[in-house]
Parts: sequence; structure tokens; C-alpha cells
Amino acid sequence: MLKKRLTLDQTRAMWGIIFCVPLMIGLVMLFLLPLIQSFRFSLSSIELVEGGFSVIYEGFENFNSLFTSNADYPRALTESVVNMVVNVPIIIIFSLFAAVLLNQKFRGRALARAIFFLPVILASSAIASLDISSFVGGAVASSGGGDAGGNLLQSFELKKVMLESGLSPILVDYVTGAVDRIYEIISSSGVQILIFLAGLQSISPSLYEASRIEGATGYEIFWKVTFPMLTPLILTNLVYSIIDSFSHNDINKLISETAFRTFDFGLSAAMSWVYFAVVGIVLLLSTWLISKKVFYYD
Repeated sequence: MLKKRLTLDQTRAMWGIIFCVPLMIGLVMLFLLPLIQSFRFSLSSIELVEGGFSVIYEGFENFNSLFTSNADYPRALTESVVNMVVNVPIIIIFSLFAAVLLNQKFRGRALARAIFFLPVILASSAIASLDISSFVGGAVASSGGGDAGGNLLQSFELKKVMLESGLSPILVDYVTGAVDRIYEIISSSGVQILIFLAGLQSISPSLYEASRIEGATGYEIFWKVTFPMLTPLILTNLVYSIIDSFSHNDINKLISETAFRTFDFGLSAAMSWVYFAVVGIVLLLSTWLISKKVFYYD
């Protein structure tokens, strides 16, 4: 009896499953099992003994001690969330602005793109041991002394002008704070700029041609054509920026030191799980809010 041949959709589904099997095995072996083990450690106290370690179940004692007897963890957790809320919108806006500029046709465009992506290379593991901030600080100090060089990076005059123009003090503090952290923002925007550049280059030129024929100005073209087409990538960059912000802060150092300096692995695991829950909640809320405004072009 002849076997029934698979349809095209069934063949594609079969090959999709085959290609997903290695990923699923890797997720189970390298992620799911360690995740379960970490949660077990967070509910226990771990003591080093001869030939290994012993696990003593203590319930939620580690989680309770984080917020009752540990003064550093709540402060570090709050600072990481506040820094994320402050920095991520600035990074997204700056990345979009830089990508729009770098997408224009001008002489030396390739060099300009490489310069904006340079901070990503500087942050790579190949030279992660170098203290880049010391070079920047040295350059600033050499430009006119320690105090004079530091004042060049401050935004006192900008703050004064903005306050005199009648802007809200909260908005003024936010903008001037972004100016003071310009190096940090630029160094965190390389990947986002590349993603926005790829999105800008994928927009069909016929949409721009039709807009110009209808008499739209450059301002209207950006907000009615370019920006809606980039909203899926804004969501992508938002998720990436949030994760990147949470990956580089003092709380990760605190968790590592708790585990490998004080050898309190149970408390370190509890810190990790609370941190994981906070990151998950922030990601869910942000993606839920932004996804309502995302436009998908068919």
C-alpha cells in the first residue's frame, strides 16, 4: 500500500520541528534544569562539606532576609529599576535620531556609522578589562584641568536657559541629566542604531514617493510613514535596552559577591530570583503598553 505523501505545509512543519529539536534540548539541559536547581537553592542554606556540599531546606527564609536584614539589596534593586526607567527612553530616542541621520546620503557615511558602532566594539569581551572611563577622564582633565574639564561636561547653562523659558523643572532635570550622561547613552546605543538603520533601509521607497506626490512635507513623512513603519523595531529595541540595562549594574556584582566571596549561595540564589521576577514584570508591562501602538505593514 502506497504511503500518502506529505503536503507542502506538513513538510515545512516537519522540518521546522527537526530544526527546533536541538534548541529545545539545549533549553532543557542548559537552562531549565539549572533554573530548577537555582530555585531549590534559594529555599535552602548550602554548607560546604568534605566531598561537596549539603543542602538544608529553610523555606522562604532567604527571601525574607533580603528585605529585613540586608541593607544593600533593596537599595541596589531600586537604583537599577530607576536607572532603567530614566536611561532606556533616552537611548531609544537618541538611537532613532542617530539612525535617521546616518541613513541620509552624505560623504563619509560609512565612517560615521562605524564611529557610532565603535562603543559596542569597546564594550566587547576582547577589551572588557580596559578601563575606558579613565581614558575619557584623562582627556577631559588634560583639556583644562580637573575642575575646568569637568565643568565642560556639565549642563548648568542649559538648565538655566530651560528654566527661564518656562519649562517644567522635572523635564529640565531629565534633559540635563541626559546631557550629563551623554557618554553612557552613546556607548549603550550602538546595537539599537544598527537595528533602526536596517528598518529604515527596508521601508519601500514607493511609500515616500507617494507621500511626496500627495504634497506631504518632510515632517509629515517622518511621522506618518517612517515612524509607524519603525514601531515594531522600537518594541524590539525597547526589550533589548531593558535587558541590557539590567545586565550592567551593581546588583549583578552584589549577587556574584554574595555567592563567591561570602559563599552564601542560598541568599545569592534568592537575590537572583527576585531580580528575575522584577525584570520579568518590567518587560511584561513595557511590551504590553508599547505593543498596543505597534503598526505592522502587510
